[in-house]
Amino acid sequence: MRRHLMLIAPAGALLLASLGLAQSGTAATPARHSADPAAIIAARQAGFKLSVASFLGIKAALARGDDVKSLVLPASAIAGWGKVIPTMFPPASAGPTSEALPGVWSDRAGFEAAAVAMTDAATKLAMLAKAGDTAGVAAQFGELGKTCGGCHMKYRVEEKK
Repeated sequence: MRRHLMLIAPAGALLLASLGLAQSGTAATPARHSADPAAIIAARQAGFKLSVASFLGIKAALARGDDVKSLVLPASAIAGWGKVIPTMFPPASAGPTSEALPGVWSDRAGFEAAAVAMTDAATKLAMLAKAGDTAGVAAQFGELGKTCGGCHMKYRVEEKK
């Protein structure tokens, strides 16, 4: 089961790429999307769910005391998703099912900086995992969580509990 969770995020990235939604582009110049806004919203929500699955898989592995070297793949997948996030929010891709706040578009520089922060935190997590640094991975996992939460507070509709 654990191995399946760790493979979800990379599979999601491949899915997005096959749909043509995660096309090449940079954060400063988002890729053009051929899909309609509803499809873009669905794709980015799927990507975030896959990222959460990787995040929760890492959390569970740490709680079980698993070898942290097994966390390189899910941490790398989260870092890869962080690089793609800005391209998944092209102009005019808000809609009734979107959970994105208007700040995603009106504060584009801040939004892109938040994605870079997440990418950097996940990349560092992957490097620490690869080195087998259990204490470092545990501390960096907390830092990764802070980057996710910080972005949610500014750019995502508050979750209903």
